[in-house]
Amino acid sequence: MQDVTDLAFFGVSAHYGAPDYFVTEFFRVHATSRLEDHIVRSVTENRTGRPVFAQLIGESLPDLARAAADLLKLPIAGIDLNLGCPAPKIYRKNVGGGLHRDLAKVDKILRTLRAATPGLFTVKTRIGFDDGATFDALLELIDKHDVDLLSVHCRSVKELYRGEPHYEYAARAAARLRCPVLANGEISSAAKAATVLAATRCAGVMVGRHAIRNPWIFRQLREHSAGEPVFAPTLGDVREYIDRLHRATANPAAPEFARTGKLKKYLNFIAQSVDPESRFLRAMRHARTEAELFAVCDEHLLRDPTIPFATEPYPGVIARPNCELPLGMACT
Repeated sequence: MQDVTDLAFFGVSAHYGAPDYFVTEFFRVHATSRLEDHIVRSVTENRTGRPVFAQLIGESLPDLARAAADLLKLPIAGIDLNLGCPAPKIYRKNVGGGLHRDLAKVDKILRTLRAATPGLFTVKTRIGFDDGATFDALLELIDKHDVDLLSVHCRSVKELYRGEPHYEYAARAAARLRCPVLANGEISSAAKAATVLAATRCAGVMVGRHAIRNPWIFRQLREHSAGEPVFAPTLGDVREYIDRLHRATANPAAPEFARTGKLKKYLNFIAQSVDPESRFLRAMRHARTEAELFAVCDEHLLRDPTIPFATEPYPGVIARPNCELPLGMACT
């Protein structure tokens, strides 16, 4: 996730149980772009012991080829193309999820990046722009250009994060493609991952927002798969996680409001499993200083630190109302 899953978050995630591999924030690629230093550090300073794929977003063929060549000089595991970002400010530029409106351009981009990438070349996608009408045509292009792995977020671009994912599209991709397919979208727990894998026959899952909410999720996935007892964190464990997040991600040179705002980006997701009434979420959002924010954390998480941290998000506790609620609904 852009501006959230950076080098510091990689380290925090690895402390609690790293995924099999990480994907960087996306490198924006255009005529005057250069590789952003802070994202490059996610590769060159990675100490997690896990490989890192470099993610590209753009539509200019020569500039994508240039960026791939520059990235291949770094210790990356491969190149990942973003065909999934649903943010309007992104898709209006005809990049990310916006490219689903122009599969002829996608064809050219895949050809360019496949030729530029002698190693692993992966793609992250949505099922389409408005709906899944073009999904089968996209799968033809994925196979045509020998993509090594496809991750499918099972919603359209316009759906953002609203409603239940359409996992049947991941199943369709897994049945049709020669490359492995990962299912993505609301992979919220080890049990949910097992259900989705059984239904789709995918090779695995990709976890995004829920790894912010629950950093133990990759450990839990492995434990569940091995038939071992699954670790169940408490609110006390979550309070320690928040401290670790703050130490790792806060920039001491930044003004306090910026440090507070940065931590709130993570707390929006964590709050989904703290209490079903959204008390922690609302109180956290009203905090203006670091002292106020940590006082809220102490009040809601340490009053009884033995309370279990919910495995799944509580219904109705919304991290990002503008992306997750049905159109026309408000969040109080």
